[in-house]
Parts: sequence; structure tokens; C-alpha cells
Amino acid sequence: MLVIGERINSSRKAIAEMLKNKDGDALVKEAIAQNKAGAAYIDVNAATMMELEPEYLKWLVLLLNEHLDVPLCIDTPNPAAMEIALRTHKGRAMLNSISAESERFNDVLALIREYKPRVVALCLGDEGMPESVDDRLRVVDRLLPALLDAGIAPEDIFFDPLVKPVSSGSTYGLEVLQTISAIKSRFPGVRTVCGLSNVSYGLPVRKLLNRAFMVMTVAAGMDALIIDPLDKSLMSLLYASEVLVGHDEYAMEYLRAYREGRLEA
Repeated sequence: MLVIGERINSSRKAIAEMLKNKDGDALVKEAIAQNKAGAAYIDVNAATMMELEPEYLKWLVLLLNEHLDVPLCIDTPNPAAMEIALRTHKGRAMLNSISAESERFNDVLALIREYKPRVVALCLGDEGMPESVDDRLRVVDRLLPALLDAGIAPEDIFFDPLVKPVSSGSTYGLEVLQTISAIKSRFPGVRTVCGLSNVSYGLPVRKLLNRAFMVMTVAAGMDALIIDPLDKSLMSLLYASEVLVGHDEYAMEYLRAYREGRLEA
């Protein structure tokens, strides 16, 4: 499982303050902690800085590239911020994200052609949030040929089925699980990713729902997760789930996490 650390997001008040103050030491500490806890990518988001987002995102990319040998996941809906972050990034980044929304599709696709990042592709089109598995698969049908034509290998394309709160619709969690399985079956070679936390929005004890849902996504064939790797219970369940579905041969990662004190019963 590819873990993308979600914590450096300007929607979090503490991170927004660090960005405003350009507190590089604190931000580097956040990134290092996530990497040590199992994150292979560090998600970076400065979207709440509004018109100054490109400037802050460039500074953040330069900062983390200088202090960590870990690739970043560039998390922004703004093509201008994407461009400057991709141009600044050392090595191959991941781009979060492209969608089939016509307003910015061509601009983002042009950046993908130029910089060849790994890509998070949202199952989202001009119709708005998907209401069914078929809605999501229709977007995959549109996006996949364009991304392949842009020179991105199938294994570097991560489709996000878009998790919606089960407090708003009792089938929303099941739709995501069914979409993961359908993508893996119909589009061999491509990968899947999601952020878990939306599933529990509006409900109490959210971490309980997030953890249960994560285990289900692993069983459905999920390839990558945008999560908080400092949540030791969540990560412990991830390592255990990977063993049980046969993704961790001879439980090597599970045993490594145990030896390093990263498992919690």
C-alpha cells in the first residue's frame, strides 16, 4: 500500500499558521514524522492562501525537497500553482489532481504532458459529484485514454472514486468499494487511491468509521491511501489488513513495523 501523508494541508489551522509565518522548521518536522511513520509521499496543500497559493506552494516544495529525500504529492486545484510546484519539485512528483471537468482539464493535461508526474485522477466530471458506480466508471473511460496519450503509464495513474459522507447517503461507502473493484477488473494496470476521512463526516467517533472503512478498501483492492500516518491505530490496521489479503508476502512489512515499535493492538 502506498501511503500519502495528509497532514501538511493549509485547511488545518496549525499548518496555515506555519505557512503564514514561514515556519520551516515546524513544517519539516511534520514531513519527517510522517515519512518515519510510513508515508512514501508527503501531500502538500497551500490552497487557503488564496491568490498567494503559488508563492507559498513553491516555497513549501523547495523547503521539503531540501530537507527530505521523499517525493511530494502536489495538492491543488489551481493550474498556476500546479505549474510552479511541478517545475520546482526535485525528481518526480505526484499531482493531486486532474478531473474530467472541462473548465480546467486542458490546462492540467498540458502540465501532465510536460512534467510527467504520477497522477491522481478524480472520478468527477461536469455533471458534478458522482451518484453511482457507473457515473464514476464513465469518467474513468474519458480520463484514461487522455492520460495514456499524455505519456503516463497505467501504473502511475491513481483513480480516486471520491468518498462521500455516509451520514448523507447510506450507500455511499458501498459505492466506493464497488468502484474500486470495478476499476481493478475493467482497467487492468491502473491504480486506485482515496482520502478516507470524508466517509465519517458529520458522525461521532469519526476515527472508528475511518478505520473500519480503510480495512474494507484494502479488501476491495485499494492501492494507495491519503491518510494521517501518525494515527498509530490506523496504520496498525493497515499493516494487518495487507497481510490478511496477501499483499504483504510473508508478513515482512508487518514484522518490520513490529520491530520498529509501530504496531498498536
